[in-house]
Order: sequence, then structure tokens, then C-alpha cells
Amino acid sequence: MKIEQQLNDAVIEAVKALYGQEITPAQVALQKTKKEFEGHLTLVVFGLLRISRKKPEDTAQEIGQWLTDNTELLQSFNVVKGFLNLVIAPAQWIGLLNDIEANDHFGITKPTDNSPLVMIEYSSPNTNKPLHLGHVRNNLLGWALAGVVEANGNRVVKTNIVNDRGIHICKSMLAWLKYGNGETPQSSGKKGDHLIGDYYVAFDKHYRAEVKELQTKFMAEGMDEEAAKAKAEKESPLMQEAHAMLVKWEAGDPEVRALWRKMNEWVYAGFDETYKALGVSFDKIYYESDTYLVGKQAVEEGLQKGLFFRKEDGSVWADLTKDGLDEKLLLRADGTSVYMTQDIGTAKLRFQDFPIDKMIYVVGNEQNYHFQVLSILLDRLGFEWGKSLVHFSYGMVELPNGKMKSREGTVVDADDLVAGMIAQARQTIDEAKKNSDMTEEEKNEVARIVGMGALKYFLLKVDARKNMLFNPEESIDFNGNTGPFIQYTYARIRSILRKAADAGIQVPEKLPTDVEISTKEEEIIQHIADFASVVRQAGSEYQPAAVANYCYELVKEYNQFYHDFSIMREEDAKKQAFRLVLSKNVAKIVRLGMGLLGIEMLERM
Repeated sequence: MKIEQQLNDAVIEAVKALYGQEITPAQVALQKTKKEFEGHLTLVVFGLLRISRKKPEDTAQEIGQWLTDNTELLQSFNVVKGFLNLVIAPAQWIGLLNDIEANDHFGITKPTDNSPLVMIEYSSPNTNKPLHLGHVRNNLLGWALAGVVEANGNRVVKTNIVNDRGIHICKSMLAWLKYGNGETPQSSGKKGDHLIGDYYVAFDKHYRAEVKELQTKFMAEGMDEEAAKAKAEKESPLMQEAHAMLVKWEAGDPEVRALWRKMNEWVYAGFDETYKALGVSFDKIYYESDTYLVGKQAVEEGLQKGLFFRKEDGSVWADLTKDGLDEKLLLRADGTSVYMTQDIGTAKLRFQDFPIDKMIYVVGNEQNYHFQVLSILLDRLGFEWGKSLVHFSYGMVELPNGKMKSREGTVVDADDLVAGMIAQARQTIDEAKKNSDMTEEEKNEVARIVGMGALKYFLLKVDARKNMLFNPEESIDFNGNTGPFIQYTYARIRSILRKAADAGIQVPEKLPTDVEISTKEEEIIQHIADFASVVRQAGSEYQPAAVANYCYELVKEYNQFYHDFSIMREEDAKKQAFRLVLSKNVAKIVRLGMGLLGIEMLERM
């Protein structure tokens, strides 16, 4: 049992014995002792004064004395006004460390067959372009969130919705037909998603040239610049061809559909490579080409039930004014669907496939309003989790030279980013001469794990709701709040444990409680024990960053201990055994915590 729980129970007993009244656990106000005072935990007694009918100082003194006389929890206590500072007995800390040592999954609650089912959607790529830095943050947040939610005892289904239809897809398809000369990923040596992305860019290039030419012509005919541009965009033959292709796709034209399937398969193969490099995957992938029709059907059914209304032009809308919002378009006048319709369809399919208790959407904060509306509509359509859906809203990623924008040439390609991070890691490790005894294959694997650890940690340590500045150079550093610093500390501990084994020193499964330990060592045990509450907090607040920063604080504390205390050279066998067990469990908690975030550890560096 955690020390906090034992103290909580003991304070309840103390109040009953001293003042003859029962209190609830919620009335016991325990908190960590402030650093300027002696103690580990502090009981705030102000809420108990109406029961004790005494001064704060006297109440605190009496409870402290009762705990000292009637339990083995305390070494000493001190009173500062209404604050009872409790110094926990060393034997209690060692007992707690023994409990942690005995539990390989300390702090993790494993789900059962009856646990709530949480579906988490992330990634949401478009098939007309490769994944970029924004997608990387999305994927890593989604994966980490899934890890944290599952660690809180929930069953988790990880899902992806692929935007594989619409005018943007047709642009890439048309450009490939016009300018591609039959080029394939095999013939070009390019990943499929990069190849198709190139043709999306090619379409835009030719379209802009076409618009410029037409605009010049219309201006020569006497139109002003703005009107001429609008007319040029509308009458662009290339854009008209793309729209005609979209109409054919919607109608199920065999030739267009065959090309669409072929090019999408190229893209999916490319995406799979990127997902593998990022270390993310999905239990189920949905496609908008399937979901939009289901959404249209759901909207039509809602219309018949009077949940929505049709305007004179034939478009279908939802009236959300009673919910404090406006009217929301669900079907255009020509019967085509909008994103909201597709999301309704996707939700319906998912509900058919899985008995979902909670749905979490990992989508950028520019879509806050969209998910506010979606929640109301799904609830109106009868989905049990509609009202309680969670929009895990995250901020944008910015670069040192400004905000990342899709069409202005400052996009950081996901594959280039991964390759660059691994290359930078390899260079940093080589320069530090940390891998001189490794084979080339081992060096590359270490570089991969360090590079990806640096990337993931840098993106995950920031509160997801905030915009962030991503600087690759800062992320690969073996000092400071970085992934490599945490990985290096873990590898250092594993090296110590190997040296102990080589020296024939056995790490005991259970420590005697009479070992003399320092205040610093007590602090580290307390920090290790905090992992369970950090995981709970991260799960309830949907905040993977809490786990990331906890791991950093833990290894920072451990490194201070490592600097000040001897382990392998310690002559006292009891103290040495204690420090080995302490080190082993720091490593275990770091591995568990970073594992929730999808970050690998290294046995040696």
C-alpha cells in the first residue's frame, strides 16, 4: 500500500480517537511538503478545526503526536501554523521500494475483457501528398495517448480515417495522366506518396500558369485585376477537367475508379513505410470513399425524422441555434457531402464495428468548432457517446523560420525529418565516441533509436494544446530535457546492473528495512512511487506530456544521486544492495513511462 494511503487511513483513525468523529478520506488534505520545510508529506489541518475545536497549531500537534505513538509511519514531525509536516520513517520507504520491485508493471492498470472501450482516431492523411511534420506530431500524440489511456485500464482501438476522395485527389490523377508518361514508384525510385505529391504540385504549377495567362487576357479586355482573376480561376480548362473527373468518380466511372485505386495503392504503400519508421500502427483504417455514402444516408434518415431541414435550393441543414450555435450545412444543393457528413458516416460505421464507450479524435485546434458541432449531431442521431466525444485538440508546429504552411515551400517532409534525425543522432554519437566498440549495424540501430527518441520526446514533452517550436538540433542532446538524456541515463543504469552481475553481486528481490538511507534516496523512492499518480493524471487529463516530463525529472534526480553516491565502490553490502535495487527500479519506471509514449530504450550506448 502506498504511504499516502496508509497515512490517509491513519489520520482518519487519529481524528476518531482524538475528537470522537468520523471523517471521509476526501477530508484528509495531504500534499507534498514544500522544500523549505523538513518533511515528505504535509497534512493541512484547517478543514479539521470545526471538529477539533482547537487552534490550528494545537490540532496539528495532537494529530502528529497520535501518529507517532500509534503507528510506525513517522520518524518525526513538525508544525508550522496549520500545517503538520510529516517525516516518514526510513523503513516505510524501503517497504515501498520492495512493493515496487515486486511489481513489474507498477503504475500500470491492465485492461480486462469488461473494461471500457475507447476508440482513438489519429493521422487522417490525404492521399494526394506525403505526411509532413504536422502529421508527425498528430501520429505521435495519437500513439502516446493510446498508451496512456490503455495504462489506465481501458481497452483501446487505434483507428485512422484516410481522405481518399475529392477534388484534390483528382488533381493528382489528372496531372499524372497529362504529364506522367506512365511513371510509377518502381520506375522512378520514389515512394508512392512522394510520387503522387509531386503530381499534385505539378497540377498546381500548371494551373497557376493557366490562370495567370487567362487573367492577363481578361484584363486586356478591360476587366479589373480581381474580377479577371476570379473569372480565370473559374474558366481554367485544367480545373474544369479536374471537376469533370470528380463527377465521373462520383458516378463510378470504371476507368477513373481503376486509376484512382492504382494511385492510392502507391500512396498507401508509401504511408506504411512512414508509419513503420515512426513506430505507429492502427487496428482499423477507414476510408472516406466508403464513409461519405453512409453519412449521406444517415443525414437523409435524420431529415425524414425531422432532425434536419431542407432549404429551397435542395441543400440539407442542421439547426443548432438552440445549442447556442448556427445552422450547419450537411448536404450541398447538388447532393454532395461535406466533411461533417463524412464524419457522421464514419461514426456510424465505427459504432457498427465496435461497442464504443468513448471516442477521442486527435485533430488540430483549428477544428475545435467542427467537433463541437459533430458532438451535438451525433447525440441528436442517437450515438451514446456523441455528447461525451473528446476532441484531443493540439496546437500547430512551428519552425525556427516561421509557421509551417502546406503551399509555401516550408513543409518539413516526414520521411526527410526521420532520416535527418537519425543522421544527426549518428553524427552526435560518433563525435562523442560513445559507440567505438560497436559493429556498423549496431551503430545504425543505436542512431535510429536515439534519433527517433529525440524526435518523439521533443514533440511529446510540450503540452499538446500549445503551439510549439520544433528545433531538430536542440532535440538531440545528451544533456537537458531531451529524449537522448533519458535514454543515456537508462543505458547507464543497465550498465551498472551488468557490472554488478559480472562481479557476482546479486540484486536482492527484497531489501531488509533496517538499511540506513539518505534523504536523497528517500526522495527518489517517493519520485518512483509518484509514477502511478502521474499515469492516472495523464489519463484523466489526456496529457501524455505529464508522463514525458515526469521521466525527465526522475532521471535528473537519479543523475544527481549517481554523482553524489557510490554504487559499485560502496563497501557496505546492505547499502550497495539498496542502491542497486533503487537503480533497477528507476530504470524500470523510465522504461514503462517512455514505453507509453512509444519511445524505445537502449541497453547500451
